[in-house]
Amino acid sequence: MSVTAASGPDTVVIALPHFAEDAARVASFLGADRRTYSREIFREVFPRYRRIVALMSAGIAVRQLAPLLSDKWSDPAVVVVSPDLRYAIPLTGGHHGANELARRLAGMGMVPVITTATEATGRISVEETARATGTTVVNRDSTRSVNAALLDRDVPVHAVEGPAVVIASPGVSVLVRQGEYAVGVGCRRGVRKGEVLEAITTSCSGAGIRTDQVQAYATTARKAHEKGLIDAIVDLGGSLIFLDDAAILRQPAPSPSRAVRLGLPGVAEPCALAISRRKELVRAKESHGRVTIAIAR
Repeated sequence: MSVTAASGPDTVVIALPHFAEDAARVASFLGADRRTYSREIFREVFPRYRRIVALMSAGIAVRQLAPLLSDKWSDPAVVVVSPDLRYAIPLTGGHHGANELARRLAGMGMVPVITTATEATGRISVEETARATGTTVVNRDSTRSVNAALLDRDVPVHAVEGPAVVIASPGVSVLVRQGEYAVGVGCRRGVRKGEVLEAITTSCSGAGIRTDQVQAYATTARKAHEKGLIDAIVDLGGSLIFLDDAAILRQPAPSPSRAVRLGLPGVAEPCALAISRRKELVRAKESHGRVTIAIAR
């Protein structure tokens, strides 16, 4: 899991001792921290910074990074800078900040070496669109097919103003407001708006979470006609994602659920995990009358 440093810069420059002076220049230009290379340095900085600049050969960086990489959505972006300061090469996380960082280093006279297919061919990826609009991608698996389609043709971008309900196929990337948390909601048929609002606010309050920190709410597509649920999310100013059975079945359901009668392992917990960024359940399923709530991040 990658977490931004609690305070100070979110970028660090790592360099061999021989390149300390150049590393200081790069760090000053970026407003970054600076560390001297050691065998353990990548392991130390990996969970603390969002962006890493490695002033060294790509081979050294690759060997040190390989055991640490887990998920492109949470791993820090890494840019290798050649020892002569001529090239800035996004090594990992091109779509997640490394391309942007390499382009910024062009301000020091470096040549950004961009290898992600969309940017290399002059296209803007889904991830870059999200970054430019201050949003986040809910259904991250969709970016593979959408970015691949961008290589061959223009892909339309539809901005939908709420209140609205959007039903999208797996090949459509859904972008919603930035937020740390995802809330999964399960409910009984005919639930009222007030019941849903009370359940969500109670669970969020109990977890120390404000509703404006929620990126989106999710439930099963079988609840697409539950007016009370939809109206509650509209009142909260949130986005409600309806997930099909396949998306729910791919997620774990730590708590027992009556949804097994419907062929699902659960609703609230797997839905929260499905649209969360880190796939961490921070508040297990809670029942509030006819509504169940789970929170993930």
